[in-house]
Amino acid sequence: MNYWLRIVCLILGCSLNAQAPSDVKVKGTIFNSTNALPVPNVNIININRVKGTQTNTRGEFEINAAVNDTLHITMIGFQSLRVRVTNDWVKSGTARLELTEKAIALEEVVIRKYKLTGYLEVDTKLIPFKENYRYSISGLPQAYEAGESSPNAFTRVVSSVFNPADMLHNFFGKKPKELRKLREMKKDDTVKNLLETKYDRETIAILLGVDKKDIAEILSRCSYSEAFIETANDLQIMEAISQCYEQYKVLAKAK
Repeated sequence: MNYWLRIVCLILGCSLNAQAPSDVKVKGTIFNSTNALPVPNVNIININRVKGTQTNTRGEFEINAAVNDTLHITMIGFQSLRVRVTNDWVKSGTARLELTEKAIALEEVVIRKYKLTGYLEVDTKLIPFKENYRYSISGLPQAYEAGESSPNAFTRVVSSVFNPADMLHNFFGKKPKELRKLREMKKDDTVKNLLETKYDRETIAILLGVDKKDIAEILSRCSYSEAFIETANDLQIMEAISQCYEQYKVLAKAK
């Protein structure tokens, strides 16, 4: 009986192994759809593996992936592109991809001056001032502003632990897989360098599986200031969400 049981397990194990996706090196070349020229320094991120790379001067790239993984491709001045790794791509060894240039319309900017009187005592009251505090992020050269110090800064996260209807509770409680990607993002230098230069929240939103407007609400509920939410780069945003999530996990365990 044990003999036949081992045979069945062996067969099942073999079939499972045959179906399990395995990482391979997929290659590709990215061209400008307008002039068919190769595009260098394009950022490619494997969303499933949270690994990144860039195209070389000939527009070529190589990245670890498995069939059905999704690659998120971005470049300043071009529309972002998401492509799925297919069996045909893996078998052929390479793929030709095209990026489309963005049509950017410049809007009129109105600059307004403060109406100062020349008297220091009066003018200091006319200029708006927000009391925000600065925090440092490991790996970044300078500190950044990340919200106000208030009694609500801690209690907001506490309330989400005990309130099933709270937005943070729903987000952190239902997306553990996506939030684990935050740790992986810190390990890949290509991903970190990309996020440090971006301010559009697009890559973070895709990796976390949320809408970009949800990111602002998450940070607001974690007591990050409006000024920080509007001006921080994507790496700082990623770190802020990560820190809030770690705090939430500690409180949830102690519940």
